[in-house]
Amino acid sequence: MKILAVDDKKLALEALTDAIATAAPEAEIHGFRSPEAALQFSLHTPCDVAFLDIDMQGTNGIALAKKLKLLFPKINVIFATGYHDFAEDALALHCSGYLMKPITPEKIRQELSDLRHPLYREKGKRVRFQTFGNFEVYIDGQPVKFHYEKAKELLAYLVDRGTFCTNHEIMATLWEQDPSSSYFRTLRKELVDVFKSAGCEDVLVQQRGKMGIIPDLVDCDCYAWKRGDPSALNAYQGEYMSQYSWGEFTLGALHGLQTAPHFSDDHV
Repeated sequence: MKILAVDDKKLALEALTDAIATAAPEAEIHGFRSPEAALQFSLHTPCDVAFLDIDMQGTNGIALAKKLKLLFPKINVIFATGYHDFAEDALALHCSGYLMKPITPEKIRQELSDLRHPLYREKGKRVRFQTFGNFEVYIDGQPVKFHYEKAKELLAYLVDRGTFCTNHEIMATLWEQDPSSSYFRTLRKELVDVFKSAGCEDVLVQQRGKMGIIPDLVDCDCYAWKRGDPSALNAYQGEYMSQYSWGEFTLGALHGLQTAPHFSDDHV
């Protein structure tokens, strides 16, 4: 879990980061006294949770929260403040929590146990696919940027299927008309290069006329959800690969499984 802590007062920031470290010793904590510096850091290192003071010089906590949520809609913003006055503004932002100072490990622990956007992480796996909400890809905790957005969509489809897919099946789903063979090869090459450059080439497998990912080598919220992992069950909030229209088929299946009295990972 990556946590952002922002307070422009030195002693207050130290107290906040100490409380977070005590409550969540496994967390990676990044503390800043400058809201602007915190925002710049977040552009390159997205965090799961942001503890923000409100009354700060320059960009105040409310304004910083708005900017963070525009960049990362699923970030859990928790205000840590000495004022009740901003509670209405905080609620309007759909924040995860509103803590009154002094901040204690117990308060932090309580908020982290009941986040607005629950987190799911499977330890020991370098590649993580986020499918709930928008589809995103992370390697060693860092978001992967693609030169071709269609390459990212191709990867999303492979993750969605969780098995080998033929080139014909992929093209029929992702394009109204089959793309040129050279363009399709370019997209496949980008995926190969992404994982190879990170030393994770075993995740993606190509065979003659088909390709796929190896589910056992990755951390994926949807795969864990279908296994019944409690953290993943809490992370699902009715959204799945929202940027891709073809994801609606799986979304419908997830809704059906969610309402069924019992389900197993054979259903999807």
